[in-house]
Amino acid sequence: MQINRTSIFQWQAFVLLFLLFFPLSSPAQESSEPLNVIIIFLDDSGYADFHPFGNPPYATPHVEQLVAEGVQFTQFYVPQAICSASRSALMSGCYPGRTKVFGAHGPHGKGLDPKFMTMAEMFKKNGYATAHFGKWHCGDTPQTRPLARGFDEHAGLMYSNDMWKYHPVDPEGWGQFPLQYWDNGEIKVEDVSKEDQKHLTQWATEHAVDFIKRNNKAPFFLYLAHSMPHVPLFCSDEFEGKSGCGLYGDVITELDWSIGQIMKTLADEGLEDHTVLIVTSDNGPWAEYGNHAGCTPFREHKATGFDGGVRSAMIMKLPKKLKGGSTFDRPICSIDLLPTLAALTGAALPANEIDGKNVWPLITGRDGAENPHEYYAISTRNKLEAIISVDGRWKLHLPHGYRHVETLGKDGIPGKTTTCNIEASLFDLKNDAYETKNVMEQYPEIVEKLMRFAEAHNHAFYDDQE
Repeated sequence: MQINRTSIFQWQAFVLLFLLFFPLSSPAQESSEPLNVIIIFLDDSGYADFHPFGNPPYATPHVEQLVAEGVQFTQFYVPQAICSASRSALMSGCYPGRTKVFGAHGPHGKGLDPKFMTMAEMFKKNGYATAHFGKWHCGDTPQTRPLARGFDEHAGLMYSNDMWKYHPVDPEGWGQFPLQYWDNGEIKVEDVSKEDQKHLTQWATEHAVDFIKRNNKAPFFLYLAHSMPHVPLFCSDEFEGKSGCGLYGDVITELDWSIGQIMKTLADEGLEDHTVLIVTSDNGPWAEYGNHAGCTPFREHKATGFDGGVRSAMIMKLPKKLKGGSTFDRPICSIDLLPTLAALTGAALPANEIDGKNVWPLITGRDGAENPHEYYAISTRNKLEAIISVDGRWKLHLPHGYRHVETLGKDGIPGKTTTCNIEASLFDLKNDAYETKNVMEQYPEIVEKLMRFAEAHNHAFYDDQE
C-alpha cells in the first residue's frame, strides 16, 4: 500500500491551524487585544435612580454619558434580590440553588464555598491583575474573604454597612460584632464609625483609580462594589446637600461622581478602547426605608421575586465592539457575565459546573444569535419563586409569600411590612411590566411550558433540601 505523504502533511497542517485558532482549553476569544474588565456593582440601587433609566430630581451626568457611549440594558436580572446571594451569583456564574448562598450572611458567615471558582480566580489564571474595593459579602472567613478568592488587592467591608451597633431595629444584636474595614488582609478600622461611613464611596473610588493607574500596561480585573446606597446612607462632606433632593440624592450624586472618576481615569490612561466597563446593582431598592430608598417603576422591591427586586439597571461599554447610545431590551442575567467575559477575554471557564451562558453573540446582534438558555430562574432564600422566558415576555410566579411595605419609613428608620401571598400567576411583561394581571387562563400552553422548566429547576437544585 502506497502512502500519500503530501496528503498526510496537508492534514497535519490543517490540524495545527485548527488548534491554533480554536483552542480546546478555553472559549474562542472575541477580541484580538487583551481586554481589561471593570464591574461597578451598586448596593440596593433602584432601577430608576439614574438618568436615563428614570427621571430623578437630581442630575447624574456621568451615567448619562456612559449610556451615550455604551449599551443600556433594560431587562437585566439578578437571580435573587438580596446581597450575598446576588453577589455570589455574579462572582461564580451559578444560581443560588447551586452554591447554596441564600439571602445575606452576617459577620463570620461562610459565604461562597471555595469549590466554586470566582470571576477573579478565573481572570488571575489568565494573567490578570485583580482587585476588589468596597463591599464583599461573599464570605467572612479566612477561606472566603477576597484575598483568598483570587483578588490581589482588597479594601472595604466584608458585609453590609448596617450590620453594626447603630442598627435602627436591632442595635444590641448587631452590636456584638464590630463593623471592620479591611485593607489587604489587615483590619485598618476595627470599629467603623459614622464619620468613617461618610468616606466609604470616596475610599473605594480612590483605591480603584490608583489600581487602574498602576496596572495600565497589563490586563486587569477591577470589581468596584460600593456599599451605597444601602442604608444607613452616608456621603462625604463634598456631596452633602449637593443634590438639593435630600440625603438619598446626595448619595446617588456621589456614586455618579465615582463612576465619572473611573471613566476619566480610563480616558486619561488611554484604556477606554481596551476596557469592558459594566455598571449595575445587586438588586432593587429597600423600599420600606422610604426617603432613604431608591425608585423603581416595577412591582415590589428588594428581597422579593418581583421585577422591583430582581430587575436592575445595567450599562455596558466597550468601544469598537458595542454601539454607543444603543439599547438592549432582551433579558440576560448576572450569572451570564462570567462566561460572557471569559469568551471576550479568552479566559478558560471554571472546571466546576456553572449555570450562566455566553450571551455576547446575542448582545452584539450576531446573525441568528439566540439566548442559549431555556429560561431564567428567580428565587428568594431557598425557594424558587418565578420563571422568566428568554424572550422577555412571560413571567410565571409559583405560589409564594412575599414581604409588602404597608407604611414607608423616614430618615433611616424602616416602615412597616406585612406578608402577602400570590397564587400561581402568569404575567405578560411586555404589556404588563408591573405584574398586575394574571393571564394564566388565556395562555395555558405558556403556563405548561414554564411549569415544566420550574419543575426541572426545582428537581436539579432544591430536591436535596426536602
